[in-house]
Amino acid sequence: MAKSQETFSKKEREKQRKRKQQDKQEKRQERKSNNNKGKSLEDMMAYLDENGNLTDKPQDPRKKRVFRQEDIPLEVSASEERSNPSLRTGIVTFFNDHKGFGFINDAESRERIFFHINDLVDEVKENDKVTFTVKKSAKGPAAFNVTLINA
Repeated sequence: MAKSQETFSKKEREKQRKRKQQDKQEKRQERKSNNNKGKSLEDMMAYLDENGNLTDKPQDPRKKRVFRQEDIPLEVSASEERSNPSLRTGIVTFFNDHKGFGFINDAESRERIFFHINDLVDEVKENDKVTFTVKKSAKGPAAFNVTLINA
């Protein structure tokens, strides 16, 4: 008489497969019972309160503020311009003339700023003191108009 071909691991895999099917069926039934179709538009609306937080209740009309388009400033304020000076000084800490790039340590912020050989006004080498202007590039701040300070 031949032995049964069913092993313990085959039985376990079959149990797991049936358990997954049952779980999937239960989830499908739960989704059908919790269907949101037929909700009114008012039930689906979200509102912003006076602090900018989302709520499900409309805002109190007495707290509503109206802004005119003309009152919204579009330019940079003078204080922001002063906090970001246009001309900076620093020291060239690394420069590779074969590859055409280098780095400057900003004297004020101690920030390491990248520069390209095309942005040089004068020829520079490592440990030279320079002035430069910073612009934002795709990879972070970059120096341009790099000029050697004669000292």
